[in-house]
Amino acid sequence: MRPLRARSGEPPAAPPVELPLPGGEAGATLAIVPLLCARAAMPPNWFHRRPGLVQGLKAFGVGVPVSGLRTIPIPAYLLEHPSAGRVLVDTGMHVSILNRRERVRNLGVVGATMSRHAEMAPEQTAAAQLHAHGVDPAEIGLVVMTHLHFDHASALRDFPNATVLVDAREWRAAWARGSSLNGYSTAQLDRGLDYRTIDFTAGSATVRGPFVRTLDVWGDGALTLVSTPGHTAGHLSLIARLAGAEALLTADAAYTMATIREGERPWLAHDRTAFEHSLSQIQAYDREHPEAIVIPGHDMAAWTADLPQVGVPPT
Repeated sequence: MRPLRARSGEPPAAPPVELPLPGGEAGATLAIVPLLCARAAMPPNWFHRRPGLVQGLKAFGVGVPVSGLRTIPIPAYLLEHPSAGRVLVDTGMHVSILNRRERVRNLGVVGATMSRHAEMAPEQTAAAQLHAHGVDPAEIGLVVMTHLHFDHASALRDFPNATVLVDAREWRAAWARGSSLNGYSTAQLDRGLDYRTIDFTAGSATVRGPFVRTLDVWGDGALTLVSTPGHTAGHLSLIARLAGAEALLTADAAYTMATIREGERPWLAHDRTAFEHSLSQIQAYDREHPEAIVIPGHDMAAWTADLPQVGVPPT
């Protein structure tokens, strides 16, 4: 598929989604299948900021040997609703990145540079893992994007029949002038998909615990979208109601548990004030729901320790 076309800086049309979607069921709970789509290796300072010019250079890998890099997961998540069907959260890396030329085309120059130490096998793609679970990727009817950075949207093309939900601010940011310098690659956004935008500022958004702007996907409380801007202009997180607890998928609103619980901060954020506001809500949720499974965006230790609790071991 070819990418969507628009004049420079102008996003293609993506109509607003009408929530709740059909298929909700009172008391429904979700099953989660976590998908480890790749492993990347990044400088530790990228995730945990250290002051000073030298430390800033190290955040971008300057003077950091490969042995000093931090291994992180590149994830996606399959959610299964008893009546509404299956939902994919983010898409991980596309198999084309295994080819050097296609890697740059898919990820963009910035994305290809930042993920130059990423490792994956063809069977690790979200599509391949769904096949292994007996799920045809063409049957995925809904994809929820936490945001559109290159390591989250790389494999959108593998789900040709999906409606893709994305925050309206994120959609505009991905198509803005110079967006490639901010971690976006519009080559990943294929015209065959049905993009629908989410507006957390609309009257239908509600307060849910410490989160001030949330939307219920099916109207049954099984899956809640949470506005958590800061990492990007339109970043969102998700709360999934499981059989025994809730799971909060923070995505990149918090790379690591140390950001949530130990005061660490990433090197960069699109909007530092918005990031702190979103993080404060995540931290409040974490304190108020000690039984919940909190899954940060790129924390290998948390991935290894916590994801088996949702019932399906990580691949």
